[in-house]
Amino acid sequence: MKDYVKAGEIAKKAREYGKGLVKVDVKLFDIAEKIEEKIRELGGECAFPVDVSVNEVAAHYSPKVNEETKLVKGDLVKLDIGVHVNGKVTDTACTVDLGDNKKLVEASEKALEEAIKLVKVGVSVNEIGKKIQEVISSYGFSPIKNLSGHSVGEYMIHAGLTIPNFDNGNETKLKKGDVIAIEPFATEGIGKVIEGKSCGVYRLVEKKSVRDRNARKVLDFIEENYKTLPFTERWLVKEFSLFEVRTSLRFLEKDGIIKEYNLLPEESKGMVSQAEKTVYVDDEVKILT
Repeated sequence: MKDYVKAGEIAKKAREYGKGLVKVDVKLFDIAEKIEEKIRELGGECAFPVDVSVNEVAAHYSPKVNEETKLVKGDLVKLDIGVHVNGKVTDTACTVDLGDNKKLVEASEKALEEAIKLVKVGVSVNEIGKKIQEVISSYGFSPIKNLSGHSVGEYMIHAGLTIPNFDNGNETKLKKGDVIAIEPFATEGIGKVIEGKSCGVYRLVEKKSVRDRNARKVLDFIEENYKTLPFTERWLVKEFSLFEVRTSLRFLEKDGIIKEYNLLPEESKGMVSQAEKTVYVDDEVKILT
């Protein structure tokens, strides 16, 4: 349990630090790199590359190598941050508004706050989802129904249990010892994400023998440092050349060893806000992040 607690404390500090980085004319690349550096300084490791998803993109936007994209006035910026200590994962997110989206941000934050109040041993996950939906709807927005919270575990971001953002009828009950990330997404759109273009974040899905020498070196590094957790080109180029990284990732993806994630934009291009905290379910519930 102490590793979850430490990971949660680091994630919370990194989230609050990250909020201060989100400003007009700042590069997304710099925000992600600085937050990841802060996580390591504090004694943790990244459970996944920091996401800096903007406007209608709900999730999975992590800046690519040397990306020059800058924030502009009016942007709605979601920071999604994962930390692990000895493999014990915590997950947290917040939204920073550089425009006129205060009410939308408040909707996801209030939904998270009210959902956490329901958490206890024996509560069903659809009760949590129902509360999230009620709160977001009361603000005049829609929850994103095909994104959800989740349990976390050892070297696992999604550990099997789904925490919905609406009443999906799932009466699975929380158990003592569950570690769950509650993750409301609110949108002015229709409340659905679709798969967008590839995002440069990968995860190891199956271990196989690799013939190409460079690809084998890169795979060994991935296995040793990230295990099954997501990783990005940005991390690998600190160890290998960009050419080695990109050719190796192509080999590994073609052979089904790794899989690339896709961006998740809201289908109707509605602005999206997000709030997330990780909670330990016990007789006395503990907010880890």
